[in-house]
Amino acid sequence: MPHTDQEAQDKASHTKPIQRNSTFNRAVRLRSRGKARGTSEGNPGYPADPLENENSVNEPLTLNLPQSRKHLWRIPIQTDPGAKRTSESSSTPGNGATPEEFPALADSPTTLTEALQMIHPIPADSWRNLIEQIGLLYQEYRDKSTLQEIETRRQQDAEIQGAADGCPSSEEAPEEDEGEEEEEPASPPERKALPQICLLSNPHSRFNLWQDLPEIQSSGVLDILQPEEIRLQEAMFELITSEASYYKSLNLLVSHFMENERLKKILHPSEAHILFSNVLDVMAVSERFLLELERRMEENIVISDVCDIVYRYAADHFSVYITYVSNQTYQERTYKQLLQEKAAFRELIAQLELDPKCRGLPLSSFLILPFQRITRLKLLVQNILKRVEERSEREGTALDAHKELELVVKACNEGVRKMSRTEQMISIQKKMEFKIKSVPIISHSRWLLKQGELQQMSGPKTSRTLRTKKLFREIYLFLFNDLLVICRQIPGDKYQVFDSAPRGLLRAEELEDQGQTLANVFILRLLENSDDREATYMLKASSQSEMKRWMTSLAPNRRTKFVSFTSRLLDCPQVQCVHPYVAQQPDELTLELADILNILDKTEDGWIFGERLHDQERGWFPSNMTEEILNPKIRSQNLKECFRVHKMDDPQRSQNKDRRKLGSRNRQ
Repeated sequence: MPHTDQEAQDKASHTKPIQRNSTFNRAVRLRSRGKARGTSEGNPGYPADPLENENSVNEPLTLNLPQSRKHLWRIPIQTDPGAKRTSESSSTPGNGATPEEFPALADSPTTLTEALQMIHPIPADSWRNLIEQIGLLYQEYRDKSTLQEIETRRQQDAEIQGAADGCPSSEEAPEEDEGEEEEEPASPPERKALPQICLLSNPHSRFNLWQDLPEIQSSGVLDILQPEEIRLQEAMFELITSEASYYKSLNLLVSHFMENERLKKILHPSEAHILFSNVLDVMAVSERFLLELERRMEENIVISDVCDIVYRYAADHFSVYITYVSNQTYQERTYKQLLQEKAAFRELIAQLELDPKCRGLPLSSFLILPFQRITRLKLLVQNILKRVEERSEREGTALDAHKELELVVKACNEGVRKMSRTEQMISIQKKMEFKIKSVPIISHSRWLLKQGELQQMSGPKTSRTLRTKKLFREIYLFLFNDLLVICRQIPGDKYQVFDSAPRGLLRAEELEDQGQTLANVFILRLLENSDDREATYMLKASSQSEMKRWMTSLAPNRRTKFVSFTSRLLDCPQVQCVHPYVAQQPDELTLELADILNILDKTEDGWIFGERLHDQERGWFPSNMTEEILNPKIRSQNLKECFRVHKMDDPQRSQNKDRRKLGSRNRQ
C-alpha cells in the first residue's frame, strides 16, 4: 500500500461526509463497467480508467454503493494538518493516485488523498479464501461469540463497579464512553468471585476480527477511522462471517447426514421428510444470502452496510425458516422414536457423529441450527443498530431489518407453539371429567399457562382445626390464558372438575403474619365461578417460589417487586445469563447465553421472575443460571439500547404509545 512520506504526531478528528459523485467512486464505477463488458476478473491490480470529469476536486469522498442503495453516510476520519500532500506512486491504481495520474487531485486536501489511498475494493479471491478458511462450525462460532460477550460485560462491570465503589460521587458523574478508562481505586472492595468460563480454544480455527484482516492491516484504514466506526465494522463483519459458518454447518448436515446412502435405506421417506423438513430450501436461501453479503464485502474493505440485504431477505425469502421451525415438535418426536425403535438408525447416527467433521457435535445440534440462526441474526442486527449514528439512514435501514426479523422470529415461535399447544389441549380434554357443567377446553385461542398440585385448606382457622390431620387436602389446577379449572385427581390419571372461573375474574393475595403452619399460603378469590357466585380458596404451595409463581400467573396485573415499564426509564436490577436453561414449565423462560434480563421479582429460594430485554419475553428461571450486573451505568446503557432498538419509526407515535401504556399501568 502507498503511504505518505511523513505524518504528524498530533492528530485532530473530524468527520468527512461521503457522497457518490467523487473522483474515487467514478473510477471504481468505470472499472465495474469494464468488468461487465467482459474484462478479466480476479486481478487485484485493476487497470486505471480515465475519469469522467476531473473538475470536482474538493468533493467529499463516497463509497461505491449500488444504485439501489443510495445511502449517504459518513465515515469519521482523523486528519493530519501537518502531513504533506504528496504520496508515493503505487503499482495498484485506485489505491494510490498521484497528481500526474489524476491531475484533478493536485489541489485536493491531504485527507482526501489519504482516503483515496486507503479505501478500496477488497480482492474477491482474498475474501473468498477467508470464507473458505473459517474452521468453526456455527455451533462453535456462536458459543465462542456469546462467551466472549459475557466476559466483556464481566470485565466492564468489575472495573467500573470497582471505580464507582472507590469514588462515592461517581454515580452522580455524567456517563462516559465505554472505551474510556476510569481510575482504579487504591483498595477495591471484596466481591464474590465470578464463575469462570473456559472459552473455546481451537488452534486450527479462524475466528478473525475485521481489523485483523491482512487487507485492513496493510491498508492503513484503521488510522483514519474513528473507534465508533471500527466497532460498527466489526458488528457487520460478525454478521457476514457467522453466516458463512452457519452455511458450512448446514452443508455438513445435508452432505454428511441427510444424503448418506445407508441412512436413506434405513429411513422411510416420510420419516426422512419429518426429520430434515425443508432444510434444502433453508440452505439455498442461506447460500444466496451469503453470496450477496460477500459481494458487499468485495465492494470495499470498509463495509458500507449489510442491513439493507438483511431486510430484503427477511421480507422476501426467510419464510423458509417459518416452515422449518414450525415442524420442530414433530421433528423432535420422530428423532426420539427413531433412536428408541430402530437400532440400525441409532448405530449409524452414532458412527456418523464420531466423524472428525462433526467436532463431537450430535445430530440434534445440527437439526436445530435454523431456529438458532434466525434468532441470532436478530441479535446481530440489534448489535449493528446500537452502533450506527442516530437519526441516520443506516439507522433507518437497521430498524427496518430488525422489524422484519422480529416478524419472522415471532412467526417461528407461534408455529412451534401452535403445534405443541394443540396436542396438549387434546390430551388435557381427554383426562377431564366434569362434576359441574361441562366447559369446552379445546380452542384455537386457548393455551396452558400453568398446571400443578396445591393444598386446599379445609375448615375454619381454629386451634382445634389446625391440630387435625386433614387440615389440607390436595387439589389440581389447570390455568389457561383465559380460564381456570379446579380439579381433584382421581384414579386412572383422570381429573374431576368441581369449579372454574374466567381468568380475568381471579384475585390472589398473600396472607400476612404467616406462622409455620400457614407458610406459603395465599388466598385465591373467584369473583364469579361456575355457579355464578363468588368463591374463596385458601391454598398452600410447596415453597415460596411456587407460591409466587402461582400468584403471578393467576393475577398477572398484580404489582411485582420491580415495576416492568417504569424500569425501562429508571434503574432496574439486571442479570445476564451465564449458563443456558431450558424451560421445564409453561411459566418458565428458556435462557440463552449472554441474555440480559430485568428482574421483576425474586424469591428467597433462588428463583427470579424476569423480562428479557431483546424480546420482552417474561418468565421464571433459576438464579444460579445468571449473574447480576452490579454497575448502574451498564444497566442504564442496556436499557437505553433496548429502548432504541424497539422504538417506532415515528418518535412522536412511540412517545404517545408509551404514555398511554404508563397511564394504563398507573390506573391499575
